[in-house]
Amino acid sequence: MMKTIYNLPNLIEGTVTKRPSKHIKSPYVADVSLNEDENEEVLVHSPSLGCCGLADKDATILMAPMKNKSNKCQYSIYLSIYKELKNDQKNEIIIGIHPKLAETLTENALNKNFLSTLQNIKSYKRETCYKLETPLGNVDSRFDFSGIDCNGNPFIMEVKNVPLADYEDLTEKERKKIDFSDREFNSKVAYFPDGYRKKKTDTVSPRALKHVKELTIIKTEDSFTRCIMCYVIQRNDVNRFTPSVIDEQYRQALKEAIDAGVEIITMVVQWSKDGVATFIRDDLPIVF
Repeated sequence: MMKTIYNLPNLIEGTVTKRPSKHIKSPYVADVSLNEDENEEVLVHSPSLGCCGLADKDATILMAPMKNKSNKCQYSIYLSIYKELKNDQKNEIIIGIHPKLAETLTENALNKNFLSTLQNIKSYKRETCYKLETPLGNVDSRFDFSGIDCNGNPFIMEVKNVPLADYEDLTEKERKKIDFSDREFNSKVAYFPDGYRKKKTDTVSPRALKHVKELTIIKTEDSFTRCIMCYVIQRNDVNRFTPSVIDEQYRQALKEAIDAGVEIITMVVQWSKDGVATFIRDDLPIVF
């Protein structure tokens, strides 16, 4: 039975022609031509920046009207249409790239009892501030969800959006040396995090690293509280998940979190062109 988790209405297909826009030089604004009328170009909010090509120049995207009418951007990008020619066969999937979608999908999964390890929870709330001073380090963060599970145990959950995947998690230089033509289209590894860094030794996302480290501290100090990392993988061409090889600090922190008892949810969501999101699974294998 199909498990519909969310419906994103009023989607319009377009092609990114320039980011940043030639009108507004913010990296969060793009020029997009409407696919139904290539002569019409609109200003569009790109909350995920270029998303490693999924929302950059020439990318085909799906956008929805902005709720704030005073905004200079008429639309915001939510989904990307990824196309790959493999062994003379055209493959296409829809990928959720708007960062806030991950939180919405997780909240709906909680309400619909889709998450196998958080069934019939008694209560939850969004964006909980948590402060703690311990010999292991201090905690001072706002986590996406907190609540009480069906057994009366408190839980804290942080959500991360995972739009990126490839046949192997490699550096760009290493990936160019390998032929993946013999791989099945749906055999990719989803990876997190990825993005710009000033130096290769820097962590990709200091905030993401801080969250996983602080969940480890909380779990170590309070074994009664369930600490959970939920990775929302908004594409269905994957068969495993990994912390990215480009960020050794985050990889090590996630290993330590798992060893400390932090729970990991790897939720896979499938999108359609008409904006219907379907829950696929929440136990995608984790590899290091």
